[in-house]
Amino acid sequence: MEPHPTTPGSADPIRVGIDVGGTFTDAVAVSARTFELLGQVKVPTSHHHPDGVAHGIVSALQELLAQVGVAASEVTFLAHGTTQATNALLEGDVAHVGLVGIGKGFDAWATKRLRALGKLKLAPGRTMPLSYAALPDPDDAAAAVKQLAAGGAEVMVAVEPFSVDDPVGERCVLDAAERAGVPATATHEISKLYGLTKRARTAVLNASIMPRMLETAGLVERSITRAGITAPLMVMRCDGGVMSLDEMRNRPLLTVLSGPAAGVAGALLAERISEGVFLETGGTSTDISVIRRGRVQIRHAKLGGRDTYLSSLDVRTVGVGGGSLIRLSADRSSVADVGPRSAHIAGLSYACFAAPGELAGARLVTLRPRADDPDDYAAVDAAGGRYAITLTCAANALGLVPEGDHARSGQEAARLALTPLAEAFGTSVEEAARRVLDRAVAHVRAVVDQLIDEYHLERDLLVLVGGGGGAATVTPHLGAGAKLDWRIAAHSEVISPLGVALALVRESVERIVPNPSHADVLAVRGEAERAVVAQGADPVGVEVDVTVDPQRNLVRAVATGATDLRSKDRSATVDSSTALQTAARSLDTRVEHVEQLAHNSSYRVFGASKRRSGLLSRFARTRLRVRVVDNEGVIRVHSADAHVDVMRVSDAQGRLGDLVRERTRYGDGGSRAPSVRLLVGSKIVDLSGVLAEDQLLALVDTELRSRAPDESLVSIMEERR
Repeated sequence: MEPHPTTPGSADPIRVGIDVGGTFTDAVAVSARTFELLGQVKVPTSHHHPDGVAHGIVSALQELLAQVGVAASEVTFLAHGTTQATNALLEGDVAHVGLVGIGKGFDAWATKRLRALGKLKLAPGRTMPLSYAALPDPDDAAAAVKQLAAGGAEVMVAVEPFSVDDPVGERCVLDAAERAGVPATATHEISKLYGLTKRARTAVLNASIMPRMLETAGLVERSITRAGITAPLMVMRCDGGVMSLDEMRNRPLLTVLSGPAAGVAGALLAERISEGVFLETGGTSTDISVIRRGRVQIRHAKLGGRDTYLSSLDVRTVGVGGGSLIRLSADRSSVADVGPRSAHIAGLSYACFAAPGELAGARLVTLRPRADDPDDYAAVDAAGGRYAITLTCAANALGLVPEGDHARSGQEAARLALTPLAEAFGTSVEEAARRVLDRAVAHVRAVVDQLIDEYHLERDLLVLVGGGGGAATVTPHLGAGAKLDWRIAAHSEVISPLGVALALVRESVERIVPNPSHADVLAVRGEAERAVVAQGADPVGVEVDVTVDPQRNLVRAVATGATDLRSKDRSATVDSSTALQTAARSLDTRVEHVEQLAHNSSYRVFGASKRRSGLLSRFARTRLRVRVVDNEGVIRVHSADAHVDVMRVSDAQGRLGDLVRERTRYGDGGSRAPSVRLLVGSKIVDLSGVLAEDQLLALVDTELRSRAPDESLVSIMEERR
């Protein structure tokens, strides 16, 4: 599909997303009203320019605005994602860190052990450059900073065992570093969770990339200002949201692993997935991640092979991509494997993109992509030279790559590329291509199956969504083999910059609070909400999801919001009949068995009753299966067994209190309040992570305080088993 041909006017401002990759910088312009793609450009990433990647960002932006035909003043949102921090850690190209350990006695012993962080492996043969200074008295912080700076430290980290409770000592070091003109961070700024080693490790990693990221941030900011952009500059985070440039300066580590996060954000927001697995396939690998109930899945990331407190998207990477090379068995009669090496490592072009004449006389050969690789990787020698037989060649030979797709080639060339392979296997071209795809996709399917089990995804609702330039080489064959619904994302080749353009401001706050009261929970929620508003999110549209884990005494609040209160063009709103049919298909039942239970201006709630079958069916409770369909016909909430209640906001506090108490379950582990989601206006208030009744009702009160008393509210409750 081509970018939308119309030019937005002053009433139709644009959002710009820029993705800085290792080779190219991609930029897209999206209508802030319809979210349609208006234009896209690709420029070489400017690693070696005096202004670094900032030059490529501005070049892409200027070319994009010229293509779309708008002035810089019409850009209302500008964000970029970058692999710079990730690459710095992967390559070990980091700053020398000075670690200041604060305390006496046991505290001094505990922080002294952190010198071992200097052994943290970043890249082959490269470890974290780190120096340590003990600081018994925080009043002497200036001397410790001076000592470390004299020894070559470029950035300071302050660490004290219980700084999450009392950060005074760490702040003394920060103040001393500021006076000395040295960038610095402290462990209490990075995480409020206990666990000294993990907190310090996260802070050291953050500090090690801080000088380079500060320099880049300054260059980008100045370049954007010179270009006439007045919209605040945002940066992609590794959890699928964006943050302000100032926040990035404090926590650059949040940009690590943000590349895959941008693609998932694009799939979530542009494709409107409720339950699915997103597969972003490039030339070498496929990044696989889960979207469950309309949300990305987050976990603490591992860096340098060690656990950190960096909350990042849960992404599993498989070494299979569109450019993956085929490996042959010893007698060349079968496919031994596909990948992990790809065509660009071998310095070869894809055979399927050659002209048919260039493949004349093609014969099968094997090679070593690198000197220390096995020599069983397949290629063809032909009239035009040597070419790689890739996964893309196999997919095109079977006609799986749709017209207009980035990976599409002529089928004649693809079949010619596979012919020598088919002859070696003693089979047809189609069968040879199928064997290649089967072998490659088996690696991906194993991870997809694992994620479905881990996250308890419902296969009937699940959709596989392919993104990236190589999407069509993996997703169609995987979907057919696994018998799962699948589709290729619109504009899959620019799904990452689309994700950047559409991403919401995000902040995650975690606290360890023994036996948290409802006041403690509200305090954490308030902190997250204030953080995204401070970064430019419109307060009216901020949503906060709260989780309380009583076993770990962990309270987590994740706030998201848009920098402008986005109200998507409603011309695409589906009617009630279409929404009903969507719900019926999802419920796998006939339309006449589905009932509309509730609706408001943004959502329709449908339900179908189901009684358990079998010998005990007479005694089983009838289950109400529920689907919530939004105005675009997308299922936003689904439940296998729920209660649906409609009420006014003015009645909600008392009514919900009664319903929560009625549906609370009791066991050896104490009481467990039901899982609650509220539909109010355009918001879906997700309180399913809260188990305690008082905390749940306190959050309900906070969410509804600003709503009109006569506004309709829909409650969807699931009793916990």
